[in-house]
Parts: sequence; structure tokens; C-alpha cells
Amino acid sequence: MDLLRAVIIGPQGTPYHDGLFFFDAQFTASYPATPPVVYYHSGGLRLNPNLYDCGTVCLSLLGTWHGNGCENWNSAHSTMLQVLISIQGLVLNEKPYFNEPGYETEVNDANGPRRSLEYNDTAFQHSCRTMLYSLRRPPQHFEDLVAGHFRERGHAILNACKYYMEGNEVGSVVPDEGKELENANAEGSSNSNAVKPKKCAGAGRRTASFKADTKVLFEELLVEFNVKGADTKKFCAEKSKKPHQ
Repeated sequence: MDLLRAVIIGPQGTPYHDGLFFFDAQFTASYPATPPVVYYHSGGLRLNPNLYDCGTVCLSLLGTWHGNGCENWNSAHSTMLQVLISIQGLVLNEKPYFNEPGYETEVNDANGPRRSLEYNDTAFQHSCRTMLYSLRRPPQHFEDLVAGHFRERGHAILNACKYYMEGNEVGSVVPDEGKELENANAEGSSNSNAVKPKKCAGAGRRTASFKADTKVLFEELLVEFNVKGADTKKFCAEKSKKPHQ
């Protein structure tokens, strides 16, 4: 096999949750002595420090970034599966801001966490734009997968958009998806283990730009999810009531 196309579903708890991220891998004549050449379908968006808008995947395992020891490609042990798992677990992570070289020193800095949250806001919006790109121009032979995925996850994605627009942290558990919070609210429980909303630090700061831009993306996603047959009744009903309020 000389060419491979793979899709990674964005992990829960990250700004990439429920997104579809497509990668093409080319296995040259020197493979497996050298790593495959991997191209990311960016749609022209830079949503992660390791995923360039030109399609480059910056990863030591691929030889596109310097690494030490087991971080580098090993012709005897490294595999394409390892590459995909690394992208899903190490690149599409909870705090991608700190993936940027040198930024890891800001983890305990006064401004580091704030900048990380701001980066997550932008990453989520770019992830939504990537969803729209995939919905409107699905990669060849992946049309059914794209339609099926967003038909199943459309409701959760729209719910997350609304939740984040209310000032909650991107990537935090959305009540409609968190059964613990749902049960706790229903029972009036004060259980300290129940999932609680995580308000974004500086929520007032993000209101003007983040909320407005996310609302536009929400409306566009709602249209596309409707076409794919996702469960959007709740959101369509809310939209139809607004002019009468």
C-alpha cells in the first residue's frame, strides 16, 4: 500500500471534541526505514500548533520536528497506527497552546492558563469551521462516514456551542452530555462528585467576539446538520420562538 487516508475523531474533553480530522499518508520506497509522509486536510485553518494550514504535521515521530530516543521514528518498531495515536493523544489534547515550542514554560506562569483558554476558544471555532468544510466537501469515499458521524453527534455539538456561549470553558462537560450533572440536578443533590459547569476565566472578555462568532458557526452547523438528519428539533424550536419573544 503506497497511500492511506485516515480520519481521527477529536477526543472528548478537548476543544476538538466531535470533530473529524483527515490525514493522507504516503509510504515512500524507503519505508519503513523512513517514516511516512503525512498531510493534514486543514481547509486553510491553523487549529493546532502541530497542524499547519499548509497541511504539514509537526511531529518528531514523522521527522518534521526534533525529538529524543523513542520520540523519533524507529524502523523496527514504529507504525502508522502509532502516528495516528500520537496525533490523537499528544496533538489534539486538552491544552494545545502548550504544544507550541517554548510555551510549556508558561504552564505555571500567571498568564499561561489565560492564554491557553483563549487558544482553546479559537481552536474550537476552527474545529467547527473544519466540520463545515468536511460537511460541504467530504473527502472522496468518506461521504457516508461524515454524514453518519454528524447525524449522530450533531445535537451534542450544537449543545456544546450554546454551553460555551454562556461562558463555560471549551472542552468542559456539557450538562446534556453529563449524566451525573443531569441526575444531580433532578434529585437536587449537593454531591461534591457531581459534574459542575466550569466557567471560563474572563468570560466577560470573550463575550463580544467569541459569542458572536460562535453564534454564526452555530447557525451554519444547524443548517448542515438538518440536511444530514441530525436531531435538531430542540434548536429549531428555540429559533422559531425568538421572533415572538
